[in-house]
Amino acid sequence: MTITQLEYIIAVDQHQSFSAAADACFVTQPTLSMQIKKLEEQLDVVIFDRGKQPIIPTDVGKKIIEQGKIVLKEAQKVNDLILDYKGEVSGDLKIGIIPTLAPYLIPLFVGSISRKFPHLQLNIKELQSEQIIKAINDDVIDVGLLVTPIHEPGITEEPLFYEDIVVYTNPDYKFEQQLEVNIADLTSPDIWLLSAGHCFRDQVINLCSYQSTNKMNSTLPISYESGSLETLIRLVDKEGGFTLLPELAVDELSEDAKDRIRTFVDERPMREVSLIYARNYAKAGLIKVLSESIKENIPEQLLTRDRGHVVEWR
Repeated sequence: MTITQLEYIIAVDQHQSFSAAADACFVTQPTLSMQIKKLEEQLDVVIFDRGKQPIIPTDVGKKIIEQGKIVLKEAQKVNDLILDYKGEVSGDLKIGIIPTLAPYLIPLFVGSISRKFPHLQLNIKELQSEQIIKAINDDVIDVGLLVTPIHEPGITEEPLFYEDIVVYTNPDYKFEQQLEVNIADLTSPDIWLLSAGHCFRDQVINLCSYQSTNKMNSTLPISYESGSLETLIRLVDKEGGFTLLPELAVDELSEDAKDRIRTFVDERPMREVSLIYARNYAKAGLIKVLSESIKENIPEQLLTRDRGHVVEWR
């Protein structure tokens, strides 16, 4: 049994296709199929049911694949530990980041870290929070950038910075006449929300005790839940009402749009943004580089925890 053979069976399991797995492993399909066949003969079991489409593992095959993932993860730790011991910043770091953070945070640090560490390859993918947690537990990604706390066993949370949560209002909406807004006013049915699955949506709901039945009394022309903060901003501008935004999103607004931002009376709700990763993880050196790079390139005031109180979402 070889590491390569384990990589091949895991790839087939992920892609449910010998040809797609071969492409992902950068080998020909006959080469991949031959190695898997050799492994099956060596173990005297059938790992995949080739009579079904898509390809699925047999019962014993599922157990072999799960053990293979553990073996590969432990094998990779050897290389990572050596690089960390030598102080070399190189290798591959797979990152998952939530969509309400990606367009505002990535441009702040990715260029700087790439120039400073040219041998570090960042592979970044937008995922929702629960998808990031699952991907870390399944060893699909190395680290996640999302909103915490998540209270997930086996996962380490490393807080990076804290964003204010503020109101963005239409110029003709009632909040335009107020410099500050009461939390109680957020129960209005005229709020535009992100779609289900976004942790910022859950934070907003927790903050304002929003109920979907409120929409029955809404003055908005449609009921719509978006996957994008930018879409919510455009809807507020064109159709009225209001939405809530995290601080980094506000920094990207025009000066005129920033005049439509409202803070809260006697409260300062915030979201905590953290790196999360599996405990005892071998890529500690690369994660430290990522953490330091982000902190060096964000607005300094975001590093202060005691500006307000953290709103939980989970």
